[in-house]
Amino acid sequence: MPVRVHSASRIRQLGQSMVEYVIIVALVAVAAIAVYQLFGQVVRSQTAAMAREIAGEDGSAESRAAQSAAKSAKSQTAARSLKSFTGNAAQAGAH
Repeated sequence: MPVRVHSASRIRQLGQSMVEYVIIVALVAVAAIAVYQLFGQVVRSQTAAMAREIAGEDGSAESRAAQSAAKSAKSQTAARSLKSFTGNAAQAGAH
């Protein structure tokens, strides 16, 4: 039975690919958390509305809550764009 010998460069390369994989997974997780923070209430409200409708009850209140949460999320994304940073830089220099 032959014994496999791993060279130091091969081991470093395997370690490097694992680090890259962990970084990519972390970036995806951060992006998912950010999206859930923005749209989490929308998803919860829509799910609640569907559950009430399936149960034979009126889900219009939950549907309105979902619409309100969606409008709030949209206004938050509109308020925080890359263009707003230039205005902030000018204000910071004025103080």
